[in-house]
Amino acid sequence: MNVFIDANVLVTVLNKEFPAFPDCARLLSLAGKRNFKLFTSPMCLAISFYFAQKKVSEQAAKQKILLLTTKLSLSDNNKQDVISVLENKQIHDFEDGLEYYAALSSKCKCIVTNDTNDFYFSDIEVMKPEDFLLKYAV
Repeated sequence: MNVFIDANVLVTVLNKEFPAFPDCARLLSLAGKRNFKLFTSPMCLAISFYFAQKKVSEQAAKQKILLLTTKLSLSDNNKQDVISVLENKQIHDFEDGLEYYAALSSKCKCIVTNDTNDFYFSDIEVMKPEDFLLKYAV
């Protein structure tokens, strides 16, 4: 099962933000297990790096991002994705639109995020980490 991980889930894990940290960390621990393939995008990693380096040193943030890249698969955006976001009248947040099209390009079954309202326009399932774990990781 291909699953797209939103930047806010990554930030929660990198910065050990409670109360969401345990579920987000458990979600990331599924990478490569039980037929799960977890995806994120370079943009999500950039966002995660930005917030991680605010809490730890730049070097420590780089090490954390490097570790993530060994566990997660990366989805890319292309020119058509950018055009699709701009032309989709339902999408009002450019970054969320790019993440959505990255998820589609990787054939993800769902997007896991701490803020499901960000993907109100999605045609694929959008879930919070705890809901994903209850539905798919039991």
